[in-house]
Amino acid sequence: MATIKIMCVNAGSSSLKFKLYEMGEGLSGEKTLREKAKHMKVLTSGVVERIGHDDAIFTIKMPDGDKKSSVLPVANHDEAVQLVLNGLLEFGIIKDIKEIGGVGNRVVQGGKYFDDAHVFDQYTYDRIEELIPLDPLHAEAHLTCFNAFKKALPEVGEVAVFDTAFHQTMEPVEYLYALPYEYYEKYAVRRYGAHGTSHKYLSQVVNEEYLAGKEHTRIITLHIGSGASVSAVKDGKCIATSMGLTPLAGVMMGTRTGDIDPSCMPYLCKCTGKTVDEMYDIYNKKSGLLGVSGISNDTRDVEKSYFEGDERAKIAVELFANRIAEYIMMYYGKLGGCDMLVCSAGVFENGPLYRKLAFQKVEEALGVKIDDVKNEEMIRGKEGLISTSDSKIPVLVLPTDEELMIALDTARILGL
Repeated sequence: MATIKIMCVNAGSSSLKFKLYEMGEGLSGEKTLREKAKHMKVLTSGVVERIGHDDAIFTIKMPDGDKKSSVLPVANHDEAVQLVLNGLLEFGIIKDIKEIGGVGNRVVQGGKYFDDAHVFDQYTYDRIEELIPLDPLHAEAHLTCFNAFKKALPEVGEVAVFDTAFHQTMEPVEYLYALPYEYYEKYAVRRYGAHGTSHKYLSQVVNEEYLAGKEHTRIITLHIGSGASVSAVKDGKCIATSMGLTPLAGVMMGTRTGDIDPSCMPYLCKCTGKTVDEMYDIYNKKSGLLGVSGISNDTRDVEKSYFEGDERAKIAVELFANRIAEYIMMYYGKLGGCDMLVCSAGVFENGPLYRKLAFQKVEEALGVKIDDVKNEEMIRGKEGLISTSDSKIPVLVLPTDEELMIALDTARILGL
């Protein structure tokens, strides 16, 4: 495969994150993910924030590691894309935009339609547009970003890489809700999950490097950041995941409730006089660690107050750990055991306290034991086991790499 550059983009309603890869010639001959990664080079990364405002912020990382930032008006995603492409040229990262051979778009919701990445063609566009009610925050931004890149690079193929695709291997007993079946048939109400690209990366690396040679594998992947989800992966396939119809379900998160009694909605609306939409906004944006602690959705702020003895911070931290432990126990049962617990994403890559408390809650039942020294050391991008030698289940901290997966999927789908 000739050397080619692939742009990975993650569009939000008012932001555009990007990472540009150079794909090496030896890529197609390698078998494991991280062997392939050795033939890929990150040329730059960055973000355009506050799109639609006069004080938007454009940040781009230079090849030497320095960052350049500027504040300027950016009216829409068209201007944001052009700003990024101009930046690549201005700072000498590329000499010609024709060097970009593919664009990979992270798409949150693929519904029932996609069990793999897909060429971002009219069919894909129409399906994502159809799914806007399931993901109003991201879906429209994905389509806007696709159009912006298509306008700037009309000859370049684009690929949609879906967060939900990895979870499409779940059986109906896992993804159906106990609602009238017609709601599934008519409105596609079911569990879809999220963070699938991350869960796929984590489980694949573990299968290839840590459990190589094992015929059957059972892994619990914990993508615990401000948004958090847990998946049960058997023989490389997802059999269960914690997020549901939307990313609101599952474990408690930075600002999201996680699983909650549905009766809370009508009851609280009646008590407060708030509308369903207003209460739903509270469920998504004002609950979780923020809502319980009353301090912050940032685990670092809550942790500081926890150690200072703040009672609500203590409750919030323990509740967060408890919800994660509940899913570990449940998925251990579904898998019939577990070969490895995998910690990843912002909180579980960098939060020893939260890891320790969660695993303490399953220690007696599952024989999981954490090495306090290793746990404290395993932060800021480090990878390694944090469990003791006599722990019945190894616990691994493994930084995730969703952009790597997007780049590889883009190259594969476009045949580059």
